[in-house]
Parts: sequence; C-alpha cells; structure tokens
Amino acid sequence: MKENKEDNIGQLGEEKIPALLLKFSLPVVIALLVNALYNFVDRIFIGNGVGSLGIAGITIVYPIMLVMGACATLVGTGAASLISIRLGEKKANVAERVLGNAIVLLIMLSIIITISGLLFINPILRSFGASSEVLPYAKDYMGIIMLGTIFQVLGLGMNYSIRADGSPQKAMVTMLIGAILNTILTPIFIFGFNLGMKGAALATIISQAVSAAWVMYYFIGGSSFLKIHIQNLKLISDIVKPILAIGAASFMMQLTLSLSNMIMNKSLVHYGGDIAVSAMGVIFSIIFLIVLPILGISQGIQPIIGFNYGAQKFDRVKEALQSGVIAATVIATLGFIIIRVFPEQLMSLFNSQNKEFISIGSYAMGISMIFVPIIGIQMIVTGYFQAIGKPKQAMFLTLLRQVIFLIPALLILPQYFQLMGILISIPLSDFLSFIITGIWLSAELKTLNKKQLTY
Repeated sequence: MKENKEDNIGQLGEEKIPALLLKFSLPVVIALLVNALYNFVDRIFIGNGVGSLGIAGITIVYPIMLVMGACATLVGTGAASLISIRLGEKKANVAERVLGNAIVLLIMLSIIITISGLLFINPILRSFGASSEVLPYAKDYMGIIMLGTIFQVLGLGMNYSIRADGSPQKAMVTMLIGAILNTILTPIFIFGFNLGMKGAALATIISQAVSAAWVMYYFIGGSSFLKIHIQNLKLISDIVKPILAIGAASFMMQLTLSLSNMIMNKSLVHYGGDIAVSAMGVIFSIIFLIVLPILGISQGIQPIIGFNYGAQKFDRVKEALQSGVIAATVIATLGFIIIRVFPEQLMSLFNSQNKEFISIGSYAMGISMIFVPIIGIQMIVTGYFQAIGKPKQAMFLTLLRQVIFLIPALLILPQYFQLMGILISIPLSDFLSFIITGIWLSAELKTLNKKQLTY
C-alpha cells in the first residue's frame, strides 16, 4: 500500500501537466462547487422558509464564519504547501511532523474561537452590522455555529493535507459528504421541524462533524501515505513558524474578506436598509458559485507546483501555472455570461414574492460583477506563490484587492455616491488588482526562466 502511495506522490513530477491538473483540480472543483451550491440552497431555504430578514441574518454571520475558515486555511494551506515541498525533497518523516503539528494548531484555534464567540456574541453581531430587526435571526444562527467550530476548522484545515498526501479524490469525498448531508438536513430542520435559523445552523454543524470524522479516519485508519503519530503532536517552533508564514496569505485573504464584508454590510444597512443586505448576501452566494471552482483550481495545482518546484523541474512549474490561469479565466467568463443573462431569475430563486428584493439585487448584480472574467488570475498567482514557499509575495497579492483597494473604496465612495458607491467599489478593486497582478506574474515568469537555465 505504501508503494502505491509513493507512486501517487511520484506522479506529480512525471505525469503530463494537463492530466495532473484535471486529476488534482477536478475533485476539488466539484467539492467546492457542491459546497457553494449548498450555501446557495441554504439561502433559498431560509429565504423561502424564514424570509428576507433570515437571509440578512445569515449574511451578517457570514463574515464571522469567514474568520473561522481563515483560521482553518491559515494552518491548512501552510501545512499542505510545506508537506508537498518536503515530499518533493523525499523527506516523508518531516512531512508527518508537519501533519501532527497542524492538528494541534487547528484544535487550539477552534477552542479560542468558540469561547470568544459565545462570550461576546451580541457585541460581535452588532459590530458586524446587525440591526435590531436582524439581530435575533443572526444570534439564533451564530450561537449554534459557534458550538461546532472545531468541526469546521479541523475538517477544512486537514482536508488540504489530504490533497498534499496525493489523494485529491478522498479530499473531494470529504467535502461532498458534508455538503450533501447539509443539503438534506437543512429543509428537514427548517420546514419539517420548524426550527428556522436554528435548524439551518444545526444542519450545518452536524454535516461538518461528519466531514471532520472522515478526515481524521483517513489519516488514522485509512490508506494515507502520511500517518498521524502521537509523538508528532508536540508543537515544534521550526515547523509551526513556516506553517503560519506560508499559510498567512490565505489567512489574510479570508480575514480581509471578512473585514470588507463587515464594512460593506454596515454601509448597506445605512444606505439601503436590511433589504440591501439581503440582496447582496444572495449576490455573494451566486458569485461563490464562480469563485470557489477557481479556488479549487488554485488549490489543485499547488501540490503540482510545490512538488516540481522542490524537485527543480521549473518547466513543469510554468506549465502548471499557465494551465491554471487559462482554466480559471474560462470558468470566470462562463459565470459572467450567466449573471448578465439571468439576473432577475437568479434573484427570484431566493424570494419570488418580494419585488423590491429582486429589483435591488438584479441592479446590484449588474454593476458589481462587471469584471468577473478577470478575477481568477489573481487567485491562481497568489496560490502559486504559496505553493513555492514565498509567503511575502502571496501576502501582498492577497492584501492588494481586499485591503489596498476594496476597503478604502468602501469607506470613501459611499460618502459621495451612497449605494452606488458601494457597488462600484467591487469592480474598481477587481480591475486595479488585475493590473498589478499581471505585472508581478510577468516578473515571476522571467525569474523562472532564469532558474530553468541555471539548473
């Protein structure tokens, strides 16, 4: 069995890049797309079972869940990139120490988040933009979600290591289990048991618990190449530091996304009311159907890039990077076409009775999503720098859109253009980030060419 797993790892340096990209990215894309769909469906159930205030409630809680996901991603992507590099260097024992340290870090972060979230639930929700009308809905949802933090953080964080272990299909199954179970349980709890927001949250944490159990089984009793050993559960600073350094870019990406969502929600309440918060919450659910598959490609090519970079096969690194950019752009463009052609129909899925909700949502979608076709390039290039162990470059590109461009735009433009200012902040940030990322990508390709000549 171990020889078979070694063959799976070795394929990263030998098999054709298009085949590897399909093998490693497609399972992730499918899994993330299903996750996006169940968030999409969740909002449909809440919108039709609870109403627009329910959608507003989950929209307010979403940035808080992003913080939870950011912590999982901090450790998960950092550990996975480090594992891929060490496997490329033929250091499997070091890779297993990385795996063990990642588990401990994820559990520690989960405990901190749970305690903090439950102790300060009201001030947190108000600071994230919950109005008096929306607060009860958001509190019902968040209170239960906080209790299941360890399942989300551990399941998501360790799932990255499954791909680095050479088993992208198993990583896909992990995400599919939770997504499908959540889709089944949510309508049962909302409509069957009449639990409303609490039912939606309960379905979520049950699904995440099952996913987390599956992940741990894979590394303890499954067919993994890397195994969890008790002696590797002791934190080692020389392992923890690079995990956090490499994962910092993904962490900041989600953390700044949470911050920008919080700022946006508060501005939406001020300039458009709770109905505007609900509409934008739906728009974000729709855009995630586009963004998450692109993220799947970015995550799928990272083991390929990391392994070949560690093995000094720079021609394969360049080919993987180019293939990722092309695939991401195709997906983004197809999503853009659907958004432009069917805006009202998409909004009607969530609440067909509220005409104001449909009108505001369709209008906002048309303006805020203008530059969707170019959003994939930055995500792929950021993932590339993570994969080769260059966290500073990845961090800069991550902060570029959310911090350097988007947050200032959200703070300034609404003062002059009200709701329109919020909407145009998004495409403006997309375009400026695209320009800077293109410049960095060009410079990095020149560096790779020089390395290729040297080796």
